[in-house]
Amino acid sequence: MKKILRKSNLILFIPLFILMIFSFFCMYQAQFVKSIYALHLKKQILWYFIGFILILLFQKLKIRFFFEHSFFLYLIGNILLILVLFFGKEVNASRAWFDLKFFNFQPSEFVKITLLLYLVHLSDLFHNKIFSEFKFILIAIIATLIPSILVFLEPDTGAIIIYLLILFSIFLLSGIKKIWFILAFGLAFVLLGGFFYLYFCNQDLLIKWIGTSFFYRVDRLLNFKKGSGMQLNNALVTIGNASFLGHGIQNNLLYVPEFPTDFVFTLNTAIFGFLGDIIVLFCFLLLNLFFINKIFKEKKYHYKLFINGFLFIFIYQQIQNILMNLGLFPIMGIPLPFLSYGGSNMIIYFIFLGFILNMTKRKNI
Repeated sequence: MKKILRKSNLILFIPLFILMIFSFFCMYQAQFVKSIYALHLKKQILWYFIGFILILLFQKLKIRFFFEHSFFLYLIGNILLILVLFFGKEVNASRAWFDLKFFNFQPSEFVKITLLLYLVHLSDLFHNKIFSEFKFILIAIIATLIPSILVFLEPDTGAIIIYLLILFSIFLLSGIKKIWFILAFGLAFVLLGGFFYLYFCNQDLLIKWIGTSFFYRVDRLLNFKKGSGMQLNNALVTIGNASFLGHGIQNNLLYVPEFPTDFVFTLNTAIFGFLGDIIVLFCFLLLNLFFINKIFKEKKYHYKLFINGFLFIFIYQQIQNILMNLGLFPIMGIPLPFLSYGGSNMIIYFIFLGFILNMTKRKNI
């Protein structure tokens, strides 16, 4: 425990504990908004407790084992994504969770780790001249496309973006030639151009190709600024009515669907006001600086890549969640790390922290 809480890690644990307290207050407030949130506080406390236990556990494990067996972990993740399509629990027209009675497990969260581990392993092989550049890029793209297609079928747009961000982060630090980035952005431009042409000029053909369910999800994303609906409108009213210090715990809070998850930033604003938001943002800033510092200090190539990949998705989730609460980004079901309610996302992020703290131990060579 002393090794984990040494001075160099205080910049991690102090803001993390503050976010934990804010999260607990948000979950406590949620039960007064809707009765189905009555157990959220108890479960959130449990997720945090399990999370800190996992950090302790990962200090005892050999991290090298996970990189050496990353392909099998990646394979397990994809098998879970296939199984959830057939046996998963459907929530909000998306089949993305296994109902484990006490909580719902989301395989796409688990794949964040397994995909990152496998891509780092591939990059390490390329770095050590075992793979050619072309072979590395080809396998990495295929490895990312497989889980992306599977979560597309759920559908889960947010997870696809995160997988692509992981791939981009790996390519960015792998030292591949710039021509590959030019080709990738060129291809993306052509594909997006074709998609938007069909969306605006031939929607019937687009629906035939991607199905009505996913089309309407895309339609909601592209039209999020057009009167956005009750969910966002109520969130904006709640934020607009919050004072600098907030209103504290209250019984007559305006209802926003997914308050404890997608719109926890709005809930935090209602309770603690803009001062609370400033504290939350400062905590995230400290956490981001902690991981950036770890990247610059880390000498092992694959460890540096892993932390960098985590930082990409960590910062993305912060930006996406907060800005969608403000109506500046489309609503995509992206939780705010360490503040939103959710067992799968919370546990996976603590496992990430366990990996990173283990990697940056000086004795772990």
